[in-house]
Amino acid sequence: MALEKIKEVKGKAVYVQGNDIDTDRIIPARFMKCVTFDGLGEFLFYDVRKDAEGNDKEHPLNEPRFSGASILISNANFGCGSSREHAPQALYRYGFRAILAESYAEIFFGNCCGLGVPCAVASHENIKKISSLVDTNPDTEVHLDVANSEIIAGELTFSVDIPPGVREALTQGRWDPISELQEAGQAVDSLVNELGYTI
Repeated sequence: MALEKIKEVKGKAVYVQGNDIDTDRIIPARFMKCVTFDGLGEFLFYDVRKDAEGNDKEHPLNEPRFSGASILISNANFGCGSSREHAPQALYRYGFRAILAESYAEIFFGNCCGLGVPCAVASHENIKKISSLVDTNPDTEVHLDVANSEIIAGELTFSVDIPPGVREALTQGRWDPISELQEAGQAVDSLVNELGYTI
């Protein structure tokens, strides 16, 4: 099964401010007792979005004006802490299809890419500019041009960093290593037989 070629992501964006937003804040550990990742989206940022009774607290994801946002904007070292795969899964299940931040924790970055979620790196100044634009006009369409490593939003345009290997994997539809391996099953079997191994 061919994977989607992710050459761009377009949509509304929301700014979740903060450096060192760790995976426990993204998805608290008590919600990780699941057989599948389905339904994790509703618990995204739960402890900073909800009070002890489950009522909404002040948080960008609780604001109706950011409803339906598919691009998350944040600051430095996003996704640090535990390497739990549930964090990128929760973001994906919530509806995010791209992240724009100043930097990422390495394992979190890799897990996002394995879901086909581009993680683009922007300067502190450009994060300030785009977050201000989105806050002023939440309906602004943000366009992450993965192929050309560029953000376009209204009259704002700036370059972002996406590692070449990751960019190629996304744009060529080769971002999921497990699917790649499954698709190569026949070639793997042939090589195993050629080498005389038994599985």
